[in-house]
Amino acid sequence: MSSHHIIREKQEPALFILNMSGFDEEYLGQLLEWSPTVIVHAPIYDHVVSLGIKIDVVVSKEDVSFALQEHIKIIPCGDDDVTTAVLKYLVAHEYPSVNIITDTFLAKDYLFFVDYLDLVVFADGKKIFPVKPEFSKWKPAQENIYILQEAVQLSTKGLNLIANNHYQTEKDGFYSLSFQQPFIFIAEDL
Repeated sequence: MSSHHIIREKQEPALFILNMSGFDEEYLGQLLEWSPTVIVHAPIYDHVVSLGIKIDVVVSKEDVSFALQEHIKIIPCGDDDVTTAVLKYLVAHEYPSVNIITDTFLAKDYLFFVDYLDLVVFADGKKIFPVKPEFSKWKPAQENIYILQEAVQLSTKGLNLIANNHYQTEKDGFYSLSFQQPFIFIAEDL
């Protein structure tokens, strides 16, 4: 017996590959499972194509001077940095969410877009995402959770403080975060 799913365009998070340095390519299959729109930074285009991935959009600061697969759109950056150009493109084209693969995470690159997109950033062996006050999530015991920015009046449940802004889940079950600001970025180990 097989199951058939109809996937509507933009139902799954878009996938933006900025840099794959240090990213476990085995995990890539999970992000590609439901055929998302794939956006790639021009300097790693050849590497991504060599992995057998169909690319939909290329983003570049300069004119693209190499041969592209058929039907690929190009996002010129103009005065924006590459990440901002892609996030503006996704918002303008009404994508609800995006997974981003990169080698570094700077919260400032994403702050403006948190209200417009569900963001998940994969960087430095971590899954990074914004959470709103009164956030809770089920995790197994001894999982690492990192608070990536200053949180006003942060209180936690189900977590043990390991080091500055580094926590571990106490046991299998829900942990929660409460704070007094619109959102904070947290990270989990991949």
